[in-house]
Amino acid sequence: MSIELHQVSKEFGGVAAVRGVSFRVNDGELVALLGPSGGGKTTVLRMIAGLEAPTAGDIYIRGQRVNDLSVQKRNIGFVFQNYALFGSMTVLKNIAFGLKIKRWGRRRRAERVAELLELLDLCGLENRYPHQLSGGQRQRVAIARALAPQPSVLLLDEPFGAVDAKIRQELREWLVRLHSQLNVTTLFVTHDQEEAMEVAHRIIIFSTGRLEQMGPPREVYDQPANEFVARFIGVMNVFESEVRGGVARAGELEFPAPGRPDGDRLRLGFRPYAVQISADPAAYRYPAILRHAFFLGVVMRLELEMPSGLAVRARITKEEYTQLGLAEDAPVSFQIRQFRVFSRDDAAPAAETAVS
Repeated sequence: MSIELHQVSKEFGGVAAVRGVSFRVNDGELVALLGPSGGGKTTVLRMIAGLEAPTAGDIYIRGQRVNDLSVQKRNIGFVFQNYALFGSMTVLKNIAFGLKIKRWGRRRRAERVAELLELLDLCGLENRYPHQLSGGQRQRVAIARALAPQPSVLLLDEPFGAVDAKIRQELREWLVRLHSQLNVTTLFVTHDQEEAMEVAHRIIIFSTGRLEQMGPPREVYDQPANEFVARFIGVMNVFESEVRGGVARAGELEFPAPGRPDGDRLRLGFRPYAVQISADPAAYRYPAILRHAFFLGVVMRLELEMPSGLAVRARITKEEYTQLGLAEDAPVSFQIRQFRVFSRDDAAPAAETAVS
């Protein structure tokens, strides 16, 4: 394994920032550390880099315990959110800085910098200063500088947070291509779910210092471990229900709950794509009014209002919207194809059920 954490915790002044986190990252993986602000993801990244020391637990890089190793001895490239480029140095000197510190010979330095300028599409910019570059160019220079000493691990803290949406999309695609060329083990911190889903091989989701779930993007989306993950990754309709006669009811919505005692209260959830909708008010089980339809490019986000006022979110393609003849403020009907029961114990997994 390239990186392993064993029950790693970190406290700042008695306040727990990371709580007993354990995970493995394989050689050559591209992994996202995802979570809300204060979730602990950046602290984990900084501990791997050696910028913070764990309060408890062990960190291994390529099988070597590195708790007591300095930053310089860990062979890690780190890219900060604000780039941290030297404003008084040209692009060429910024990239070569780490190599000079490591006492690489002049010829070897020049060859490595030339290689990175071409690899990161920076040729022709080598004599410019950071203030003369765009945000995307500065980010590529920061990554080139981190890659220059040929690190075994590349760590990026919110790498695309300081650029606009268009450049961020371009940088995502560029990072995927770069990783496929270099195959260097890469961890990046983000709070952007779409970014993590699009870029990473696997996603590690944090909340309040705890690791909530780790898995491939599709797995954490389709099989969320708990309600927090379900709500944080994508959109989830979640309702409080009460069981009567083997049926869990939330407003007009009814879900099978065989074996559950009367009075049991369940947290139920379903993705918007699990809602099947028709313009015929009698076609499906539940009547509603289509209050709002939001155009999102490829898909339409729909807000349905049931007679009691209960709101349900649905999502269909724009082609389906047209074919079904849907319109705002018009009556519709819908059914729910599958749902999940969320445990009130966050450590327990959610259970998925299909609706017959």
